[in-house]
Amino acid sequence: MNNRIDAKYQEMAKISKALAHPTRMFIIDKLNENEHCVCELTDLIGADISTVSKHLSVLKNAGIISAEKRSNMVYYTLRCSCVLNIFSCVMNVIQSNFESAKQIIE
Repeated sequence: MNNRIDAKYQEMAKISKALAHPTRMFIIDKLNENEHCVCELTDLIGADISTVSKHLSVLKNAGIISAEKRSNMVYYTLRCSCVLNIFSCVMNVIQSNFESAKQIIE
């Protein structure tokens, strides 16, 4: 691969890796509904603040979410709602796999 093509796939892999965790998928889902601060997400997820902050950092570094500091709080928003299309595609694959498995059993 040449450098231009390699860079493209490196960026695609970075975003895919950022999406490849159940907690980060949950965060994206919640940010699609409304902006949230770390403390709200911590309560929703049920994890400690350092863990949630790490997940937010991964998503932010991938360009999926953005952060805005207001006073002493940082609020996170979904930058690219098109990532939800990936969720829809994944659900279609799950449904298709379920239907295929069901046909094999029957």
